[in-house]
Amino acid sequence: MQAASPFDDSALQPRQGLLRSYALALLVHGLLLAALTWGVSWRRSDTSLAIEAELWSAMPQQAAPRAVETAPQPEPAPPPPAPPKVADPGEAEIALQREREQQAKQRAEEEHREKQRLERERQEKQERDKKLAEEKRRKEAEAKRKEQQEAAEREKLRQENIKRMAGLAGASGAPTASGTATQSSGPSASYAARIKARVKPNIAFNDDVVGNPEAVVRIRTSPDGTILVGDSNGPRLITSSGNKAWDEAVLKAIIKTDRLPLNEDGVVPTPIDLVFRPKD
Repeated sequence: MQAASPFDDSALQPRQGLLRSYALALLVHGLLLAALTWGVSWRRSDTSLAIEAELWSAMPQQAAPRAVETAPQPEPAPPPPAPPKVADPGEAEIALQREREQQAKQRAEEEHREKQRLERERQEKQERDKKLAEEKRRKEAEAKRKEQQEAAEREKLRQENIKRMAGLAGASGAPTASGTATQSSGPSASYAARIKARVKPNIAFNDDVVGNPEAVVRIRTSPDGTILVGDSNGPRLITSSGNKAWDEAVLKAIIKTDRLPLNEDGVVPTPIDLVFRPKD
């Protein structure tokens, strides 16, 4: 029996058949893996870039499905704004007319209130002016009445003094005479003026007086003309002028004069009544 040669082709055939089987199996698995990959990619419609690799292994394995990334839910869009309400042109005109009428009414009411206020102020002013005028007239009438009353009282007192000094109802002296005898036998008018001229410089009186009031003073003297003083013989007011300050000023001036001048007949008549006026 012939021994096998180391180069015999029969010894290589089983090994070559096994290699072909492995190669065919790997090719089939690769094609299957490529088909599965294409199918998954087609169903997902994923446009992202994908990298594929063929893995060779002794045993065929199926790849796990790709993780599906869920896209975030979009936020709901805000509801569209409601369309503006379009007013009816007729209603808008009516509303405008009402507003104008309301404004006109308010202006009329304001003008009316202003007129009423001005009228009240005018009436109040008239009332004030009327009251002031009445008060002024009342005061003037009161002052005039008082002045007339005082003048009447002075005249009455003067007439009473004249009658009393006359002593007799049938005295022949004038109404303004200041003597006490039935007939005038006293000093002359010039002598009375000389006495007043001597007394007047001693009168201290600067007050303002209404009119020209008269103060009648009775003076008693000694035979040489010295003026007597004292409670019973001193100068005495017979008729008041109505002005106390003037009366007192005249009495003080007479006492200060001290002596009267002699009459034309060389004597000084006593007593003697003299009239003194501020404006003489």
